[in-house]
Amino acid sequence: MKVAIIGAGVSGLCAGSYLLKNGFDVEIFEKHSIPGGLCTNWKKGDYTINGSLHYVMGSDIGSSFYKMWSEIIDIKKLQFHHHDEWLEIETEKHKNKYNNHIFKLYTNINKLEEYLLDLAPEDKKTIRHFIQPIRQMQKFDLPPVMDKLPFFSSFWRGIKMIKYLEFLFIFLKYRKESNLTLAKKFKNPFLKESFELLYDGDEVNVMVFQVPLSIFDRKSAGYPIGGSQVFSNLLEKSFLERGGKIHYKTPVKKIIVENSRANGIEVRNNEIHTADIVLSCCDWKFSLFHLLEGKFTNEKIIKAKNLEILPLYFSIIQIAFGVSKSFESLAHYFRFPIENPILSPDGTVYTRFEIHNYSYDTTLAPKGKTLLVVSFSTNKGEYWINNRKNNRKQYREDKENILQQVKMELDKKLAIIEFIEMIDVATPATYFRYTYNWNGSIQGWMPGINPLQKKPSNYTIDGLKNFYMASHWNQPGGGVPVAVSSAREVCQMISKNHKF
Repeated sequence: MKVAIIGAGVSGLCAGSYLLKNGFDVEIFEKHSIPGGLCTNWKKGDYTINGSLHYVMGSDIGSSFYKMWSEIIDIKKLQFHHHDEWLEIETEKHKNKYNNHIFKLYTNINKLEEYLLDLAPEDKKTIRHFIQPIRQMQKFDLPPVMDKLPFFSSFWRGIKMIKYLEFLFIFLKYRKESNLTLAKKFKNPFLKESFELLYDGDEVNVMVFQVPLSIFDRKSAGYPIGGSQVFSNLLEKSFLERGGKIHYKTPVKKIIVENSRANGIEVRNNEIHTADIVLSCCDWKFSLFHLLEGKFTNEKIIKAKNLEILPLYFSIIQIAFGVSKSFESLAHYFRFPIENPILSPDGTVYTRFEIHNYSYDTTLAPKGKTLLVVSFSTNKGEYWINNRKNNRKQYREDKENILQQVKMELDKKLAIIEFIEMIDVATPATYFRYTYNWNGSIQGWMPGINPLQKKPSNYTIDGLKNFYMASHWNQPGGGVPVAVSSAREVCQMISKNHKF
C-alpha cells in the first residue's frame, strides 16, 4: 500500500522509516528544501545557527526513547555533549548563602540534591519531595515502549503495564504539583524564588522538570554536536536508505477526499499524487482547516482552534550573535534580569534575558569565537507574520528595533559589542514561513499544570477514512520526544488497521 506523508520534519521522517519497515510504499512531500522542519540549522557567514535541539531524549541507553531511535537510526553515529548543568538562573530579590544570585540546576541528581541541601538544610523535607520521584522514575522506561512493531496482543500489553503501577502512583501524587506550588513549600527565600523562575515565572507541572532530570542523570539526553540539522540529516538518510522518496520544494495544497476517504494529495502546479493512505505530519491547524478545508471538524476541534481547550505553545524571537571572543566560563544556558525592560514591537515586555552559549559546540563558530543566541518567547506571533506579509518595511523596522534594545542590554552584561561579527534575527514569521506552524509556534500545545488534560485531537478524524495525523501536536508540550513517539504509535495503528 502507498502512503503519502505531508512534512519531512522529525515525525514525518520517523513515520516514514517505521512504515517502510512494515512493508509500505512511502513518499514524503516537503515545502522546504531540506529535512527537519523546526528541527533545523541555518548558516550565516562563518557561523551555523542552531534552530531547535538543545538535547535529545534517548541519546544513549537509559531511556525508552533510545529504543525508539534505535529502531530506525544508528544514533551512535552522532556525537553528544552532556552538560553538568541544565541551566543557571539569576534571581532578582534574594541571594544564596554564598552571597550571590546564581541558582544552578545540575543534571546529576546526587549533586543537585547535595547542592540544594547545602543551600537550604531547613528545607530538607521539600527537597526530598522534589528529588525522590526523580530517582523513582529511573526504574522505568519513560514513556513505556510496550512492544516492537507490529502490535502485541492487548493481553501481553496489559502484563507489561503491571510494573508501571508504582509510576502511576508517582504520577497521581505529583500531577497537581507545579513549580509554583512547590516553591511555596520552601522556607528558604532564595530557593523559593529560584523555583518560581524555573519556567521564567510561568506555571507548569513539576514533572516537566523531573522526567528530563531523571534522563539527564543517566547520560541519555545529550546535545548532538553540529546542532539540529545533523540529527535531521541522519533521520533523512535512514528513510532514503530504506527505499523512501522525498519530494522537496513541493508544498501540499490540498488532501484529495472522495466518498469520505483520503486517497491522495494535490501539490503545487495542480499536480495530483494518489495514495492509499494520507498521513499528515505538519501543522495541526494547517492540516484540518487548509488541507482539509475545515470539512472534518467537530465541537472539540472547533474549541481547540479557538484555544478554548489548551493554549498555543509560544513562538520565539531569536537573535543570534557571532562573537570573536570565547565565553567558556559562561553557563551554556543562562537566564538573568535586565536593567531596562525591553518593549517588543508586538507589545510584549521583557524583564529577563535567556542566553544559549554554544561554546561547547566548536562546529558552529570559527576557532576562538562563539555563537550566542538570545531568545524571547511571545504569544503575539500573528503580529510578526501579518507585518511580514502586509508591511515589509515595518517588519524590518521592528526587527531592528528589538535588535538594538537587545544589543544594549547584552553589552551591559557581557561587554560584547566590539566583538560582534554576525547578527541574525529570526521571528515567528521566520518559523511560520518555513514550516506553516500555527502563529510560528515552536512546539504545538502548551502543557498546563494538569498532565491529564485532554488532547484536542487524536491520530484519526471522525468521518474520514485512511487519513492520519502525527506530530508534536499529539501531546501537549510537543517537541522531538512527542514527534518520534507519535510517529511510532500512528504507524502501529496504520499497520494494524491495514493488516500489515
